[in-house]
Amino acid sequence: MPHPRRPTYRWRVSLDESELPRTEEEWRVRLSPEEFRVLREAGTERPWTGEYVDTKTPGTYHCRACGAQLYPSDTKFDSHCGWPSFDDAIPGAVKEIEDRSLGMSRTEIRCARCDSHLGHVFRGEGFTPKDTRHCVNSVSIRLEPRTDA
Repeated sequence: MPHPRRPTYRWRVSLDESELPRTEEEWRVRLSPEEFRVLREAGTERPWTGEYVDTKTPGTYHCRACGAQLYPSDTKFDSHCGWPSFDDAIPGAVKEIEDRSLGMSRTEIRCARCDSHLGHVFRGEGFTPKDTRHCVNSVSIRLEPRTDA
């Protein structure tokens, strides 16, 4: 007797948002095309177009792909680079990876929980006392406003 065909992912989509997709196809189902391009293919949104470039709302920024907490809003600052900038992440929330694309050496930042691309980190620019700038795509994050604000 032949084995029955296994259902494809589209027939067994998890409704539990806390469960992480295991394949890129599963991520495609969960994310919009633009979110997938940036978060899973290390793309970049155009400067000055992201929803959080000028946001000053108190709260916590989460990974848009998996919901992990990444940045408290009090670490956000105006760098005038066209993307949201933070001078520190929640400890252990972000991992750094050497990026030699585009003919230069940079440090990519990814969500430590789901390995999604957030942006790049730059040091030595003098913007803040911590001398660090996490340059993050707005499409990679989601702000949870503080409820007591």
